[in-house]
Amino acid sequence: MRSVRARAALGATAVVALALVGAGIAVLLVLRAHLTGQAGLQAEVVAREVAGQLALGVPYDGLETRDEEDHPVQVTDDEGRVVAVSKDLQAITGTGTDRVTPVRPPLTGGSTGSGDDRDDDDGSAAPGRGEVDSDDADFGNGTATVDGERADYRFASVRATTPGGETLTVHAGAPLASEQQAVGTVRDSMLAGLPVVLFVVAGVTWLVTRRALRPVEGIRREMAAITASEDLGRRVPEPGSGDEIARLARTTNETLAALESSVERQRRFVADASHELRSPIASLRTQLEVAEAHPELLDLPGAVADTVRLQTLAADLLLLARLDAGERPGGTRVDLGRLVREEVARRTGDRIAVTVSVPEGERFDVTGSRGQLARVLGNLLDNAERHARGAVTVEVRAAERGGVAVSVSDDGAGVPPGQRERIFERFVRLDDARSRDEGGAGLGLAIARDVAVRHGGGLTAGDAPEGGARFELRLPGAG
Repeated sequence: MRSVRARAALGATAVVALALVGAGIAVLLVLRAHLTGQAGLQAEVVAREVAGQLALGVPYDGLETRDEEDHPVQVTDDEGRVVAVSKDLQAITGTGTDRVTPVRPPLTGGSTGSGDDRDDDDGSAAPGRGEVDSDDADFGNGTATVDGERADYRFASVRATTPGGETLTVHAGAPLASEQQAVGTVRDSMLAGLPVVLFVVAGVTWLVTRRALRPVEGIRREMAAITASEDLGRRVPEPGSGDEIARLARTTNETLAALESSVERQRRFVADASHELRSPIASLRTQLEVAEAHPELLDLPGAVADTVRLQTLAADLLLLARLDAGERPGGTRVDLGRLVREEVARRTGDRIAVTVSVPEGERFDVTGSRGQLARVLGNLLDNAERHARGAVTVEVRAAERGGVAVSVSDDGAGVPPGQRERIFERFVRLDDARSRDEGGAGLGLAIARDVAVRHGGGLTAGDAPEGGARFELRLPGAG
């Protein structure tokens, strides 16, 4: 049962089957209760007719009942003795006694009274007349054999008092054959129709599910082809239905596009890293080979510079690799104002002095990695000093929603508006920068933005009041 269509068809069929069985049982119970109630009403009518005759003093052998074959009657006294039964009644159950042979004690009080049938003022029965119990009849099911035929009946029991003061109970029955036949007919019809309905439900569910899952199969085939060909430029077909499957296809294509971009970026990163590493390694090798042949020609400062450049590039690549691997920043509480002062203080030998603007007595705490944040500030200062003509300014201030903003401005040529996002890409250097940059590999700003994003903030480029570039770092506050 590994097919979605089969599971859907089986599940729908099972649910419908349970619902139909439950509904069928409820219908049968309601129908049976209704028909049984109708039979009980008929039995009560017959029982009250016979009880009325007994209340009028009619002798036992003079009792009349309608449809004696359909409505058997049994009359018992307080001691449970049978005093009268209907004609041809041969056996009975469900009335309290199964005897059908009357024991006929004489009626007392008969109809020998004054004959006055009127009631007294206090509502009691007049002399010469009994009464019928007005309470609800008692009901029960049983069987009776009339003229050799045994059948099920609904019995109603009504109490009556004879003119002589004797209390009798009249048991009258109504046949349940019509109720049983009707219930059986409905039950058989349901049982006959249930397989047909379930077959239709299963078939319709199978076809609908098959049609609904057809685009999924197309998506699966295309994904298998993409996996086999390793061509991330391909896309899965998007159905125009606008349903969940269409959204799945759209999301799959978006994922493929992001994966293609990531792979392309990774390939470009590897290629650029190889290119950047090749230059200092080749230069260092050349100097070492020359020094081996002619020690007096060794350019020791140049070799040291190439080694430092190689070390810095390796550290940058390692940091980017950790960031790409999802390394989360630490939870250290860092005062950005103090960190800015420390970073500027240790750059005393730089060619351009840096002006720091940090409000005295205020703390600008953020949560993160102190080392990575110091790296961001160092990269921004390196970039500003590399392009500044004579002034670099660092300002720390409070930002909206409890955040902290650090801006680094220079008075250089600035960054063209169309290049302000491109400069944050890895190994990207503008033509102007390439002519002036003797050591940068185009990774400083990329690392700065990645670290800022990992800390929940961001890094943007704009115009400085001095006319150069202005980089603004925004981070959420520690609170």
